[in-house]
Amino acid sequence: MNKYDYDLIAIGAGSGGVRASRRAAALGKRVAIVENLRTGGTCVMRGCVPKKLLVYASHFADDFEDSSGYGWQGADPGFDWPALIEAKNKELDRLEAIYHRILSEAGVEEIFATATVADPHTVEVDGSGGKSLTTETILVATGGWPKMPPIPGIEHVITSNEALDLARLPERIAIVGGGYVAVEFAGIFNSLGARVTEIIRAPQILRGFDDDVRGALAGEMENKGIDIRSETEVGEITKDGNAFSLKLKGGGTIAADLVMYATGRAPNTRGMGLEEAGVALDGKGAVKVDEYSRSSVGNIYAIGDVTERMNLTPVAIAEAEAMVKTAFEDTPTAVDYAGVPSAVFSQPPIGTVGLTEAEAGAVNEIGGGAIDVYVSRFTPMKYTLSGRGEKSMMKLIVERHTDRVLGCHMVGLDAPEIIQGFAVALRTGATKAQFDATIGIHPTAAGEFFTLREKRPEPGEG
Repeated sequence: MNKYDYDLIAIGAGSGGVRASRRAAALGKRVAIVENLRTGGTCVMRGCVPKKLLVYASHFADDFEDSSGYGWQGADPGFDWPALIEAKNKELDRLEAIYHRILSEAGVEEIFATATVADPHTVEVDGSGGKSLTTETILVATGGWPKMPPIPGIEHVITSNEALDLARLPERIAIVGGGYVAVEFAGIFNSLGARVTEIIRAPQILRGFDDDVRGALAGEMENKGIDIRSETEVGEITKDGNAFSLKLKGGGTIAADLVMYATGRAPNTRGMGLEEAGVALDGKGAVKVDEYSRSSVGNIYAIGDVTERMNLTPVAIAEAEAMVKTAFEDTPTAVDYAGVPSAVFSQPPIGTVGLTEAEAGAVNEIGGGAIDVYVSRFTPMKYTLSGRGEKSMMKLIVERHTDRVLGCHMVGLDAPEIIQGFAVALRTGATKAQFDATIGIHPTAAGEFFTLREKRPEPGEG
């Protein structure tokens, strides 16, 4: 007779929770997954997927404009925002149905409810009349949720969640935040015709990215008409009819028809009973875990954004695979977070893998070494006939004494697709000499990475 109702209960049906549930069920384990919103989680239902569909939609504005340079005449159809949202929602419904089918075929029981951890082996679910379910292992995969500062008028703003389902496109939108979500939505709304003001507290957008990448994107965004207000903070938001006024702490106001906050996300652990069950959380509410995703309670694991390690969907999936091997296959497995590529679907987009120049410089300064930096800026071939002024930027960071490429960064057309391939090269320890010896495909932008020969002069040189 089984001691518990299940071998695994996963709380959260996002990419990580679904993968872990399926993998455990494939091993013959009795698995349930609990979700109180939509199966698919943040990435598929409220993040990466719907956002990128809107990015695709917004690109057509430039494409129609550029088409005249290639002989197309009158390629300027009208844009219908409600039609886009309807099509996006239809696609999300299709994807959610696939998730339901996959879980069902795997033998995973879906429970549509809000879960609370009552003790290390008990999960209470409200959708079953307050029913308590027992399990050998619990997986917390509840992701994150947008967070906003407690300023007067914050109740008037939207987050990225609501931005994906607006009834109409605003004429003027103020976006507060300088991270990837903020710059991505700034590009979407701007290209679709809204006047965009982006407000950031820092001197530059995209904290944590390479400085050349940050500067290149900011310049292109401003060239497209986005008003970036750096070192600016909002003190209060007031509503006047259908419009809003943002009062700035340093004086002045910004008028907008819609205000969106993209000032970060917090781990989604509030009210789950984790601390009461003995699970240690950090100051941000993230679940503290060891290298194997185990919490302070040995049979409770946590993966994905709720742990605040590396908040990327493919990382959550990798953590799910490792967690199943650890918990159910007697093979303790840790995820290697080195050399994980990432992208920002801004306009133009960013692809990056490895160390930034500042990170590489700090590492080599400690080790007594030095780095060489190679940078190229050019007009993509696509824009030679259309006359668009947008530039691409490529950058390689090389450890001088080993010749190993430590960082590969790009801002420009197809950057995410290009950098994905270079992630393999960096992970296998590719050197600059190997880059130089590689024959590129012509004419492509990716091939430019193999032609970088001129080092950037060090301070005091040239």
